[in-house]
Amino acid sequence: MYFYLLFAKSFFMRSFHSRWRGLFLFSLGIAISTTFIMQWLATDFWLDDKKFSILGLELFYSKRQLIDVFTQIKQPAKIALNYQLIFDFAFMTGIYPAIASFCMLVRENVRSRSYRNLLFALAMLQPVAWAFDITENIFLLAWMEKPEIGDDFSTYHNIVAAKWLIAVSGTLCAIILRIAKQAKKRHNRI
Repeated sequence: MYFYLLFAKSFFMRSFHSRWRGLFLFSLGIAISTTFIMQWLATDFWLDDKKFSILGLELFYSKRQLIDVFTQIKQPAKIALNYQLIFDFAFMTGIYPAIASFCMLVRENVRSRSYRNLLFALAMLQPVAWAFDITENIFLLAWMEKPEIGDDFSTYHNIVAAKWLIAVSGTLCAIILRIAKQAKKRHNRI
């Protein structure tokens, strides 16, 4: 009887692992392919003779700089930015499920209950980061059409900061715990 319970447990665990692994690989493929497209579109991000970036729009530009970009942007750059934001929606369908599934894959191999809970929480927070990213793109698309930023700028920056914090925390935590687990396995073999 004990043998059958072990077999059933290993069968379902492998199935669980293969499902998360399949989601991870599929989602990562979407994220990587859309990244190439967005990088290609970013080559047209010029404002007169100065280059601007999507990361600058998200994190580093002041309210004045955002207004300058959206009021002075010319047609090739405006079209490229519009497509960039549209492809970012496709990128989101890949990156957040990839981060969540990676957290869950690493969680399977971690023994510490607190680390397992942390990875689970970070995986479950990825839809929140996804919602924040969608909101961010909606702000940018609206400002591109009508560059009147107003008091929404601080809300926008808080949403962007929260999105990055959640996504980067999930990714780094899973990578660090994965590397630590691999290092421990190598050390135990020696």
